[in-house]
Amino acid sequence: MLTEAEARQFAHHWVLAWNSHDLDAIMSHYAPEVVLTSPAAVKLLSDPSGTVAGKEALRAYFKVGLDAYPNLTFELLDVMCGISSVVLYYVNQKGTKTGEFMEFNAERLVVRVVANYGV
Repeated sequence: MLTEAEARQFAHHWVLAWNSHDLDAIMSHYAPEVVLTSPAAVKLLSDPSGTVAGKEALRAYFKVGLDAYPNLTFELLDVMCGISSVVLYYVNQKGTKTGEFMEFNAERLVVRVVANYGV
């Protein structure tokens, strides 16, 4: 089971990696078999499924996002802890609220992400 301290530590490192635009640090959180589903992927990749599968494809997608939003920053608002998952609730540089559900494998790497954006 994921502890509250582990969830908060993960969230802190995840936001720090994104805010530093360090792609290697960002990718260190993800398992090779990761699958991400996000409305942002629909737009940035012109893929109506919004799904990115595999760590290399995810890296390429994140690079597109970092290039498209050079002043991207996240402000963490809340962390919710599950048994083997977290939900990170944050605001980006445009003021958009986001909730990301992330599920972990036994090595505490993210294997599934479902992103949801404020409307």
